[in-house]
Amino acid sequence: MKTKDIVIIAMFTAFISVMAFIPPIPLPFMPVPIVLQSIGIMLAGCLLGAKRGTISVIVFLLLVAIGLPLLSGGKGGMGVFFGPTAGYIISFPFIAFFIGYFIDLKWRSLTFTYILAINIIFGVVLLNLVGGFVMGEFMNISILNRYILTLTFLPGDIIKAILATMLLLNLKNLPELKRLRTK
Repeated sequence: MKTKDIVIIAMFTAFISVMAFIPPIPLPFMPVPIVLQSIGIMLAGCLLGAKRGTISVIVFLLLVAIGLPLLSGGKGGMGVFFGPTAGYIISFPFIAFFIGYFIDLKWRSLTFTYILAINIIFGVVLLNLVGGFVMGEFMNISILNRYILTLTFLPGDIIKAILATMLLLNLKNLPELKRLRTK
């Protein structure tokens, strides 16, 4: 891995971390708030690709694990990996990887529909399947009820997927991003 790759990964880790300063929206009926950080995970895969995007998210999670308050609401430490939000957090590197992998496959011929489908399948559906399952285990509710609760996140998550898609389409022709993605 080149120095340039390490710098790009570090910068994106910082970008995801800065998103923690945007306050979460708590929901009175469930222990998982609405956060903006998941768009950073989608963008890691979209903009950096499978390898760099996943590494960026793993570095972010390692920083969270050692106690840095980098999750929305200033949360950090090992406890977040063993609470109701654990499924969402643990799914982050997988989301970045799968989004990056499928974007990498079609990099030269990306369309809005393709990118949006990838962001929705992995950045919305996978996130809420894994996150909702773990959240429901902590709430001790049925499978049906846990996934009904995750419907609360769908409108915002779909908006985030659309924004990530539009950002990628607008940035993909930048010379620096082209060089990064064609290596």
